[in-house]
Amino acid sequence: MRSLQYLNKYLYKYRIRLVLGMFFTIAAKVFAVVAPSLVGDSITQINQYLTDPSADLENTKQILIKNIGFIIGAAILAGGFTFIMRQTIINVSRFIEFDLKNEIYQHYQKLSLGFYKNNRTGDLMNRISEDVSKVRMYFGPALMYSINTISLFIIVISYMVSVAPMLTLYALAPLPLLSLAIYQLSRSIHKRSTIVQEYLSKLSAFAQEMFSGIGVIKATAIESTVNEQMGTLAEGSMSKNMSLVHVQAWFFPLMILLIGLSNVLVIFIGGKQFINGEIDLGTLAEFIIYINMLTWPVATVGWVTSIIQQAEASQKRINEFLGQEPEIVSPKKALPTHSFSIEFQDVCFTYGDGREEALKNINFRLESGKTLAVLGRTGGGKTTMINLITRMFDPSSGIVRVGGVDVKKLDLSALRGYIGCVPQEAFLFSDTLENNIKFGNAEATQSEIEEAAKNAAVHDSIMDFSMGYQTRVGERGVSLSGGQKQRMSIARALIKKPKILLLDDSLSAVDTQTEELILNNLENITNDITMIVVCHRISSAKNADYILVLNEGKVDQFGTHKTLIKEPGHYADLHQKQL
Repeated sequence: MRSLQYLNKYLYKYRIRLVLGMFFTIAAKVFAVVAPSLVGDSITQINQYLTDPSADLENTKQILIKNIGFIIGAAILAGGFTFIMRQTIINVSRFIEFDLKNEIYQHYQKLSLGFYKNNRTGDLMNRISEDVSKVRMYFGPALMYSINTISLFIIVISYMVSVAPMLTLYALAPLPLLSLAIYQLSRSIHKRSTIVQEYLSKLSAFAQEMFSGIGVIKATAIESTVNEQMGTLAEGSMSKNMSLVHVQAWFFPLMILLIGLSNVLVIFIGGKQFINGEIDLGTLAEFIIYINMLTWPVATVGWVTSIIQQAEASQKRINEFLGQEPEIVSPKKALPTHSFSIEFQDVCFTYGDGREEALKNINFRLESGKTLAVLGRTGGGKTTMINLITRMFDPSSGIVRVGGVDVKKLDLSALRGYIGCVPQEAFLFSDTLENNIKFGNAEATQSEIEEAAKNAAVHDSIMDFSMGYQTRVGERGVSLSGGQKQRMSIARALIKKPKILLLDDSLSAVDTQTEELILNNLENITNDITMIVVCHRISSAKNADYILVLNEGKVDQFGTHKTLIKEPGHYADLHQKQL
């Protein structure tokens, strides 16, 4: 249970509810054990009446009626306390499930972009859903039945010892065998539970990827291949689950067998003691009831052990991610910035997979309120530059400055709050068009939403939909064209009213006429905004204050449109070709 120790803070948080739950559990068990002693007493009274000719019938009837009343009352009180016990302990498990899911989700949000490049979405989802559900069972049924079993064992066995010590010893003789069996089965369950959860993550990740790429699957007619791959994964998952179930299936029969053995010993040894006059008939009956009262709690030992082992395996997987620290964090003492110039000084960057440097000794300075166009061949490092400004990554060497301050010394939330970024791959959420734009500013008014849409040249397209801004788009915006998604992303960035606007090849899917309209709109509203436009068209770059050409991660050219078209190089060649 080493991994589950991480959750002790939640046990402490809800300690009052748990203590109350324990109190109600003990109270319920105290009243539950009243019935067997009363039944034993009743049988003893009946036996005395039958064997003693001088016994008073009326007195025997009164004792039996009184015992019946006490049995009914004790059962009602035991049931009431059991209900309250479930309401306290089971509710705590739901509270902890809520807290743990929030903790994992918030930690996911803090982790750097590199974490998401190395882990599959389906696996992340499985750990926050299936694995947390397994852990909840540890706090709910497992904890409740553990307290229930321990309380009942202590109360029942204490009473049994006080009544007939030797008979109690025989009745509990099979328990060491039970302990050994549980230990061996638990080890096997833990190993197999870990494998089952890993397979479930593989299944979730595969299904999520296939559903996201269903368009490609249909277009390339590879449904049968995907079905075979899914079938192979499902077969493997079923095999591992069956392997786990085969071990779990031993628990209940083993428990019942050992309880049955206890019953045989009680009847045999107790019967001999009754014949020898060492105990009453009622005591023998009482012991049989107590042993059978322990049947379900003992049987739940196996179930609880299985739950704990599965929770341990799941929490270990959760801890793997909770133990990862974000690579990009805010400094403890952040510096302020009052201008929004952008500067790269000797910046180099290599991705974590160890491939060739994406950026090599990049140097430039863009004054606040100016526009820089960045061009270059595919894989030249343009998107990497954008990611360094937003601190999705930190440079391997060199310094990136915003407003003259190293971005590492700026508050991360504040830095990204200044920036409106339109990524290369436009992403829309499965929501209304209005809400997709408002992701940039949740407090935006309808007029501000429409103004941003007009500046992004998407307002007319939105109004062509029957429900206008209330039109819901499919997951990732599948119901929109590539150009519409790009323009929606631009509107989302503009409504934020950023101090720095970064457009990462975000006009590639629009026609030249729409591109010209958007660029003119941006020129009118971004006089005081520092803007970087990553593009492949001369038409997108020619009106920028400065143009930077990247070639294999190095600055190949830097200047204005007028100067660069006169210099031999990539920009002049591209200009000539696009003419």
